[in-house]
Amino acid sequence: MNPLTGTAMSKKFAPMRDVSKTLQIRWYRCPVDKKLLRELMTPDDSRGLFLALGHLGLWVASGAAAFYLFLQQLWLPFALVLFCHGTIAAFLTAPHHELCHRTVFRTKSLNEAFLRIYALIGWSNFEIYQFSHNYHHRFTLHPEGDREEIMPATPSLRALYILQLFTVNIFGGYQSKGLLPTMHNFLCIATNRFDNPYNSWGEELYEGFDEHRKRATNWARITLLFHAALVAGAFTIGHPILALLTSGSPFLANWWRYFVGVTMHCGLKSNETDFRKSVRTVTLDPVSEFLYWHMNWHLEHHMYAGVPCYNLKALHKATADDMPEPRTLLGAWREMRETWKRQLTDPDFAFDTPVPSRGGVGEANQDSLARSIGDIGPKELAR
Repeated sequence: MNPLTGTAMSKKFAPMRDVSKTLQIRWYRCPVDKKLLRELMTPDDSRGLFLALGHLGLWVASGAAAFYLFLQQLWLPFALVLFCHGTIAAFLTAPHHELCHRTVFRTKSLNEAFLRIYALIGWSNFEIYQFSHNYHHRFTLHPEGDREEIMPATPSLRALYILQLFTVNIFGGYQSKGLLPTMHNFLCIATNRFDNPYNSWGEELYEGFDEHRKRATNWARITLLFHAALVAGAFTIGHPILALLTSGSPFLANWWRYFVGVTMHCGLKSNETDFRKSVRTVTLDPVSEFLYWHMNWHLEHHMYAGVPCYNLKALHKATADDMPEPRTLLGAWREMRETWKRQLTDPDFAFDTPVPSRGGVGEANQDSLARSIGDIGPKELAR
């Protein structure tokens, strides 16, 4: 069992370099006018800055407010603002994901700068993630090629687990970044040990990519040094609370990120060639959609991953006639709960999403523009 994903890891997988040569999937994609698709795939620096600076600004402002209230010893307002600060920080994985696709900004240097900022403050190793996520998009829910999401997965709803999601996430779980697993994984990667319980890809991801493995190791070391300096600085100036508000913030109040993030693939069909069967879109309120960087339009993201996140809603409108109806968040959870109950007696059961049409496998939109997943991962992974 993978402690981070809550999914079975019962066998040793072949190196991804070998798998990617033999596993070929021709995905069905809803038809989109090519001119419109080009327009939707065009990044906009102003919209990217609105997202990147806006999310960063909310994190800084909520942290500053919490610090002020702590100094004033206003404990109830402090607790409430700290909860909001953690809720915002839990979504730092969303910009990291989008920036790894390198579709947010037209100006590449802006994308690279914000990617490193968000990876640092959010405890993310983009060197590993851009490798793994490349495969996740190419082989979505095909177990031999997609180690990010292995079904069936049953997220925990136990009282103790829910308690840590509303307070301090210590042990982590599926779609949930825990303090101890994160520390353990970063320390292992920093010492060049990739085959550890909290790295679901193990050694297979980097076999044959020694230079990129070194980069992942170096980024883990940089991240640990960065947070060690933050914590040491906070204690040195006599305000250890600042360590919690900075380095500790991604592990606070993970509740909403968890309840939103679990819906992307959970309970859906593996080994499909139609994203509509293996990816789920949910509707969210505007604030949650902003914090999630529009990833609630997740089916649209997988179908045309080269489209910047802020254009996904427009993409949905362009493909709506050939798409399943978006679920509400409550509806998605109801669907997942019913699926998990069925899986107790039938482990192979998965929810079969009704779709408006069933195009021939791989018939629609198979040119390089449609297949683009952004500039994610090194050039050696491109096909």
